[in-house]
Amino acid sequence: MARSFVISADGGSRGNPGPAAYGAVVSENGKILHELFETIGIATNNVAEYSGLLAALRKVNELDPTATVEAQMDSKLVVEQMSGRWQIKHPDMRDLAKQAQQAHPPQLVTYKWIPRDLNSHADRLANKALDGDTNSFAPRQINFLSERLVSNETPTQIFLVRHGETVLTPERRFSGGDGSDPELSDVGIAQAEEVAKAIATRKPDYFFASPLVRTRQTAEIIQKQIKLDIEFDTSWIECSFGEWDGLSVPEVQALYPSEWEQWVSSSSYAASGGESYEQVAARVEPALTNLAADYPGKKILVVTHNYVIKALAARIIEAPLESVFHLDVAPCSITTINIYPSDGLRVLKGLSAKS
Repeated sequence: MARSFVISADGGSRGNPGPAAYGAVVSENGKILHELFETIGIATNNVAEYSGLLAALRKVNELDPTATVEAQMDSKLVVEQMSGRWQIKHPDMRDLAKQAQQAHPPQLVTYKWIPRDLNSHADRLANKALDGDTNSFAPRQINFLSERLVSNETPTQIFLVRHGETVLTPERRFSGGDGSDPELSDVGIAQAEEVAKAIATRKPDYFFASPLVRTRQTAEIIQKQIKLDIEFDTSWIECSFGEWDGLSVPEVQALYPSEWEQWVSSSSYAASGGESYEQVAARVEPALTNLAADYPGKKILVVTHNYVIKALAARIIEAPLESVFHLDVAPCSITTINIYPSDGLRVLKGLSAKS
């Protein structure tokens, strides 16, 4: 069955024409998969809006060239022109419209006008791209110390808890999202009981967890303390290690020496049949964004995994993803992330804390 996506796109210029940028969001089944934004030089508002649509359609086509798409925009002009009801007179827009038709089969795309306030996500991304030097188009860096120490805004606070130890943990054996799926050991159960006490003091409002056995068991122990329903979400499962699953590090080094060297040297390398750190980050970062969008100003608990937490921590501080090789997240530790609703500023408040 072909997939079905919803895209929202917007664009703007400061001067019309002036420094311009677009923003776009690609969603599937109500979940954000990709956020796209980029400056495009000097252009008009309409050209920027078309550029956002084009970027989103190209991304959808990468994901599934047979997918159906609903394109939502607050530009009546673009919606009517792309639907074939209005003529396209401007040569730049005519060229972009042609590229959009070629980006994804036009018979699979429908267009829908939405009010501007329902397109705020794409608009925010366009402005994020524009909030830099209008000559160099370098993105503006939002600094926590200067932007938030004097702010009264309540962030969405997300507590990421790594599951407790399993029988594989002490031996440092790979245990991925689609592998052996071990249970907690006695030590892991005790760790979960301890972290449950610490989480209870934080008083989360909502509770999510990876559905794997070790995260499910950890979450159910915590649930006894905080009395919240758990929503199990596959977005939060561990990195897949493919053929390495269940093996210890010395075993992988012996059996796959060249692959091991590539894996510890690059966040883009994946074990055969598995995922790279970059793939994990691309999978879980939209899930984090969705939590902030769905629960502004609330406290969210997520019971998840080592590689997931390390990848997100690197993304939050905008460090090279290779920095994950210098991070360690202990079993049943708490990593805290704040996300501010007004501009999406993300702050790492604590990493691998025990209380």
